[in-house]
Amino acid sequence: MSLIVVGLNHRTVPVGLLERMTVPENALAKVLHDLAAREHLVEVAALSTCNRTEIYAYSSRFHAAVGDVVQFLGDYSGADPDELSPHLYTYYDDAAVTHLFNVAAGLDSMIVGETEILGQVRDAWQVATEEGTAATLLGYVFRHAVESGKRVRTETQISRHPVSVSSAAVAVAGERLGGIEGCRVLVIGAGEMAEGMAVAVARRDVESITIANRTLERAERVAHRVKGSAVPLAAVGEELARADLVFASTGSRDVLVERAAVETAMADRPDRRLLIVDVALPRDFDAGVGEVRNVTLLDLDDLKDFAQRSSDRRRAAIARAREIVASSVDRYLDERRQRIVAPAVTALRERGRAVKASELDRFASRLASLDGETRRSVEALVDSVVNKLLHEPTVRLKAAAGTDHGDLYIDAIRALFHLDEHDDQG
Repeated sequence: MSLIVVGLNHRTVPVGLLERMTVPENALAKVLHDLAAREHLVEVAALSTCNRTEIYAYSSRFHAAVGDVVQFLGDYSGADPDELSPHLYTYYDDAAVTHLFNVAAGLDSMIVGETEILGQVRDAWQVATEEGTAATLLGYVFRHAVESGKRVRTETQISRHPVSVSSAAVAVAGERLGGIEGCRVLVIGAGEMAEGMAVAVARRDVESITIANRTLERAERVAHRVKGSAVPLAAVGEELARADLVFASTGSRDVLVERAAVETAMADRPDRRLLIVDVALPRDFDAGVGEVRNVTLLDLDDLKDFAQRSSDRRRAAIARAREIVASSVDRYLDERRQRIVAPAVTALRERGRAVKASELDRFASRLASLDGETRRSVEALVDSVVNKLLHEPTVRLKAAAGTDHGDLYIDAIRALFHLDEHDDQG
């Protein structure tokens, strides 16, 4: 079984295509079971964020498994697989492990070092486990990736400065407006990302913060935290007419605010500008909103320049983080190699002990006349011979683990020492 990753992210596709691939939380279980039902996918997990959608799977047939995932992504998004394939990246085995560890550490994010991704990786693993599509194989690699990600955040300064999409959105808005102090701010959504933007805004000296959400109770919870007010989603049109700055991040699969609604809001304020930062995937605002007079519409693509500048400021921390990830990957791969050969090594040692016991039993009558000390010496001699004979095959087997010869060595050891026959008999 080998690990594969098939996905696309902020670097490989424009926001328009990425949003078609986004898997909302309420659809994740169905997506996992759809993937798990594919012929060549044994264990499956899906990671879908505002930056990426990736499918992690274990399979014994690489090309067939990739084909299953690409076909699924095409079916899910409505895109032709041939149109989709050039935008996808695929990693296999050790490269797939390295990619996952980099993702968990925040090294593959648009905002390098962002704080949300580690929890998102953990959640992807947890949901797949709860749904029964991930078991021992995926659990083992995800657990190590999460542990490595924690080390990166504990042992480096990679998380300094604005290192989340939500904080970056607020920082970019501040750059565009020359500061957001005194602004009337509207936040659409009450999930983790929206709440993060509301909290970041609350640290500035803004005039007011209004939270709009489909579920008013959740909006009220966020509003209470940031000392703002809450309104139902139906009131967004009225709030747009009052706002100077809008942040949007909901889990809606459909556009929430059409161009006409923004045009209506702006008609009542012809001389006031409006900045909208939409970081939702799919986007909450119709793309045509950016064409309305006095309205500036930003999305995730507009955060990329800020992301690069943020990374430049933390160059040393990022280098150290990459060192930690590399050592964590090496340690994981070494442990995995040992796990692969462990059953064969154990069976070989058990075979040696069984032969020793059988021979001592066969010569029991001849050894009966020996005193205790002499008998112990004989048994120690037999032990020594068996151990010396098995030492070199064991060392070579462990050394070959994970190489092209590893499986051949395991098969040879099992055949030469009749390990399968012994196991069957045992």
